[in-house]
Amino acid sequence: MENLAPQQFRPGTVYLNTASAGLIPVSAAEAVQEAVRERVEGRGGDAFPAVAAARASFARLAGLPLGRVAAGSSVATFAGLVAAALPEGAEVLVAQGDFSSVVNPFHVRAGITVRTVALERLAEEVRPGTALVAVSSVQSADGRLADLPAIRAAARAHGARTFVDVSQSAGWLPMDAAEDDYTVCVAFKWLGCPHGVAFLAVPEDLGGLRPVLGGWLSAEEPWNSTYGPVTAYARGARRFDTAQALFCYAGAAPALALVEELGVERVHAHDLALAARFRSGLAALGHTPVPAPGSAIVSVPGLGARRDALSRAGIETSERAGNLRAAFHLYNSAAEVDALLDALETSARVA
Repeated sequence: MENLAPQQFRPGTVYLNTASAGLIPVSAAEAVQEAVRERVEGRGGDAFPAVAAARASFARLAGLPLGRVAAGSSVATFAGLVAAALPEGAEVLVAQGDFSSVVNPFHVRAGITVRTVALERLAEEVRPGTALVAVSSVQSADGRLADLPAIRAAARAHGARTFVDVSQSAGWLPMDAAEDDYTVCVAFKWLGCPHGVAFLAVPEDLGGLRPVLGGWLSAEEPWNSTYGPVTAYARGARRFDTAQALFCYAGAAPALALVEELGVERVHAHDLALAARFRSGLAALGHTPVPAPGSAIVSVPGLGARRDALSRAGIETSERAGNLRAAFHLYNSAAEVDALLDALETSARVA
């Protein structure tokens, strides 16, 4: 269980914090640097091919036709787009404690109702009148996986749509985005992109969305639509594009290409093996993590206060709701898992 791409990643720490932000591969960093250098020197030109390449990579990873994928910069923006399209009186069902960018855009939308239930009860709580179920595929706080097959089945049975945020799973957990109405993702975590890259997948029928955030990039012919109102929107999901951070997308294209090259199935097996090694070591130390079978994120109650000491020792994790959160990805190794376990054992003896 070694680093799957040793030539592409150069961590200066034991980095186990991908759930906060992933490491950027060398190829992506070099692409960003070159894009900035071109701008400094006044050369180069069209930066949009990188957006097209990144969009195509994400579509392939998601198992979707290219025409179903919009490109932008944040989950909240795309969630707001979906919230704006809901009819008056609609009910949105969300999971308790889910990430704010997923749920808040629905809370601030006037004229609809947001009902919050435990993650484990989402499927059974779908009812007549539920218009949308919005949930993260993997919970940011503790790594728990949503039961997407059950949620989808319940939604279909009641005529509801599904909105799934895969920000904490895309890159290590194989996607089946074709099974959902809307799929949204920021790519700076498990996909290795710079901050500022996000994607939205929509249904073939466009899901009743309107391009309320669209500018010239949402046009069928963007370069012929730079002045005045857009008269012809793109036929597919590109009509929902929002302004793209082009330097970020310069790095996104090679980062996503690397994920494709390695293969998500391979990354999935690697990440889960490391997480299982950590859970086993925790048991030997007398700690019980939050139950999250099948997750690359391990959250340990009561150890959050040790995050700063671990950081000083060169081990990067995160603290969420008092828990110590460790996330294991393609650039991590078994030796790094053991380093974290050794540090936790040592700190316990000192305490």
